[in-house]
Amino acid sequence: MIWNLGSLNLDLVYAVPWTVRPGETISSSGMQRHPGGKGANQSVAAARAGASVQHLGAIGADGQLLRQALVDSGVGVDGLRQVPGDSGHAIIQLAEDGENAIVVFPGANHALDEAALVEHIAQLPAGTWLLCQNETNGVAAAMAAAARRGLPICCNPAPMTEAVVNYPLHEVSLLVLNQSEAQALCGGENPDPRHQLASLRQRYPRTTVVITLGAQGAWCMDEQGARHHPAQAVDRVVDTTAAGDTFVGYTLAGLDQGLDIDQALKRAACAAAITVTRPGAIPAIPWAAEID
Repeated sequence: MIWNLGSLNLDLVYAVPWTVRPGETISSSGMQRHPGGKGANQSVAAARAGASVQHLGAIGADGQLLRQALVDSGVGVDGLRQVPGDSGHAIIQLAEDGENAIVVFPGANHALDEAALVEHIAQLPAGTWLLCQNETNGVAAAMAAAARRGLPICCNPAPMTEAVVNYPLHEVSLLVLNQSEAQALCGGENPDPRHQLASLRQRYPRTTVVITLGAQGAWCMDEQGARHHPAQAVDRVVDTTAAGDTFVGYTLAGLDQGLDIDQALKRAACAAAITVTRPGAIPAIPWAAEID
């Protein structure tokens, strides 16, 4: 079982020739509205991978599309609350080469009742995974509550902020971050991912650390040492928006289903490769039947 404390955003996706530069105005050739948010994406990915998932989060009165997107993918919404104000949303520039630039408005994602959150986590069954990112309030408190309960924690600290260094990361079982996030957490040290792995493992010796590198795959380090997992090749990249979230969700689902970390990462790489060949965030995430 996975409980995911995560964001839910209405994604407004604008097709552009390139991501806009400072002082520049460009025209968009199209706009689409999708359910998304790192938290929602990861919940959907884990559920489509076959795991039992419940989402902890908040939406505004405009968030029924977000709730339905979770339900349609088999994600439980027992922990989803409606709060006053607007849901979170994201403005996404999607360039012709598949790269993107994103501006996020947190909205309801920053309106969680932290006391209620902590109380809820304290009652979760033993062995339940807590998954969290960094787009909601209450992340540090939730992680601390899970640690007190003895629950395994997976943290994907995105977006990276200065507050992350004060999170109880030493209690995390699985830390998944990209190279820029790893460099920020390491304090701007050597950008070589192998150096970053060693630095983070030294700091958090009980934590399995995974650093994602996009098309260059991912590095993983645990008590068995460091190893590289290649990305799956694709013919054409359409949209990278949900690739990282798909990777996280599938990785954690694999662990929850009894795979070892290397098996889980291999499966996650296959899922992420499919995701980048499709437009959108949640609509792009594959189901297990497409992977296995």
